[in-house]
Amino acid sequence: MPRAPISLESRRQAHLGPLLPLSTRRSQYAGYSFGLAPRQERPQTHLTTRLQADRRSSVRGVVLVGLLALGGCESSIDAGFDWGLPAGVEPPAVPADNPQTPEKVELGRHLFYDLRLSKNLNRACGTCHEQAKAFTDGFHRAVGTANDLHGHNTVALANVGYRSQLGWRSPMPDSLEQQLLVPLLGDDPIEMGMGGSEAQLLELLADDPRYVELFAAAFPDAPAGVSMVQLAQAIAAFERTIISVDAPLDRYLRGDEDAITPAAKRGWALFGSREVGCLGCHGGLDYASPTDAQGQPIAEAGYANIGLYNLEAGAYPDSAQGLIEVTGVASDMGRFRVPSLRNLAYTGPYMHDGSVISLAGVVDIFAAGGRVITSGPYVGDGRANPHKSPGIQPIDLNPEQRADLVEMLLALSDAGLVTDPGLASPFD
Repeated sequence: MPRAPISLESRRQAHLGPLLPLSTRRSQYAGYSFGLAPRQERPQTHLTTRLQADRRSSVRGVVLVGLLALGGCESSIDAGFDWGLPAGVEPPAVPADNPQTPEKVELGRHLFYDLRLSKNLNRACGTCHEQAKAFTDGFHRAVGTANDLHGHNTVALANVGYRSQLGWRSPMPDSLEQQLLVPLLGDDPIEMGMGGSEAQLLELLADDPRYVELFAAAFPDAPAGVSMVQLAQAIAAFERTIISVDAPLDRYLRGDEDAITPAAKRGWALFGSREVGCLGCHGGLDYASPTDAQGQPIAEAGYANIGLYNLEAGAYPDSAQGLIEVTGVASDMGRFRVPSLRNLAYTGPYMHDGSVISLAGVVDIFAAGGRVITSGPYVGDGRANPHKSPGIQPIDLNPEQRADLVEMLLALSDAGLVTDPGLASPFD
């Protein structure tokens, strides 16, 4: 939680901060073409240069990177779709070639929860992204269709439609349509394991009268039948409706003084204070964006090494080492995307590898300026990690202040998200 001079009052007046300008591009991914709706242009840096050359992550041998420099297509806010959002909250942008419709969302909801989209018929998107857990799974690290343990904690999907940086360690793929193909078809790691089985999957869906009707309603101008592009577009349309902007803290920031407890109010004041400065990294709609001194987002997402580990020469465990895995740059060791702070009451355990059980533990780590591990295979003083982000420094917090911060973080949990029948499985 870097120290950043942020005005609490200006933050409250701005509510959740403006969305960043749209940029538009087009991408080819494993032979499937989609329009992209990311939120900002990225300059060419050592990160993007190395990402464009990286060939370690693939879907059936097709490189997952190199998306940044490809051509563009228009994207926009879909004014014709009823997003059901509170006043003052903009809906997510959608690609021009995948307009949002209720019929497409309903098809996507069915596909999202259908176990037949996994090789062993034991995983749906909704298996690792459970509604009751705010679209995470409750495990320390994700488990694939073959029951193998992955390197990262499952990313929560709330407000995923507002993001273009979707993974823990790489900003690409950067559209939901593209990203969907990673767990569905990818082999490193194997998540749903359908790579090479697309034809069988499409045949299975085409033989189901329910899906024949759903696809026809969702894509009335397309030829009869089903396609992988349509499948990905429908699931992406559903995922864009997984929106969380009505937590108690949201209502407080919209003027309801009784929406949160006195402890949460004190925690919010600490969160935005110059001394604690959490908003320096956790601003914006999703509380995951770096912000300037006025509390306004300056980038969609940031990457940070918060000193969770300090193995030999500052290394992180081999199972998940951060951006260095794609850039090869030593200083990127342990740098992961700054996560959203929404719905933390439901999304534990925490951190990129699920290694912190409680929110109190999270606050303690930031207050200490890193984590000290005294036993086991990962012994080390993360506070002294040579690659730790400069803003991660000790913060003087007494027990009451720590408890107030936890109360404020819990006030970002949206009970409506985990009970909304429109987001629930149609098969229950």
